[in-house]
Amino acid sequence: MHGPWDRDWSRMGHGGHGGWVRGRGPGTDVWAAALQDWWRGPAPRAERGTVRWLVLDAIAPQPRHGYEIIQVIGDKSEGSYKPSPGVVYPTLQMLEELGHARTTDREGRKIYEITDEGRRELAAHAEEVAEFYDTQNESAPWENHAEDVAHVMKRVGRLVRLFKKAIHRGGMRPVTMRKARKVLDEAMEKLEELLTQEDL
Repeated sequence: MHGPWDRDWSRMGHGGHGGWVRGRGPGTDVWAAALQDWWRGPAPRAERGTVRWLVLDAIAPQPRHGYEIIQVIGDKSEGSYKPSPGVVYPTLQMLEELGHARTTDREGRKIYEITDEGRRELAAHAEEVAEFYDTQNESAPWENHAEDVAHVMKRVGRLVRLFKKAIHRGGMRPVTMRKARKVLDEAMEKLEELLTQEDL
């Protein structure tokens, strides 16, 4: 006789291809794909003002065309943030209108260079640019954490199996259940405190 606990407890909604398939633990392609989607979350974004300064920072050392600007920002953020052409080119147009950048021609291709006014604008916001890249670079790709996350999920699975065995044996005594709840409440409180610190 099988109960609801016999189902894959950690299925992550990939068209019926569950994350934790019986007989296949962390490290499998199915688990990795599910974990990647769960860990990655929404793509990083930058505020409009910040994008202006990132673009100025990218063209400050030398004139660049649009694609190079995108690549420079992506490289400096270690791949965490890579603005789309739909973000960069309107920003460049705005910077031209503000007098912070101007276009020149290089081998028949339009490139963008920073102006003196643009350098003053960039200098005034250098801290914001540095802070943005520091924050993005601290957010390492999910693959760097996949093994650690898998170990945590294995412990969660072990906890579920312990309760499953207790239920199959006929349940737990009320006093045992109360003690288990107390242990879990204390653990949850410590975990919430620990994980909340990550947002500070």
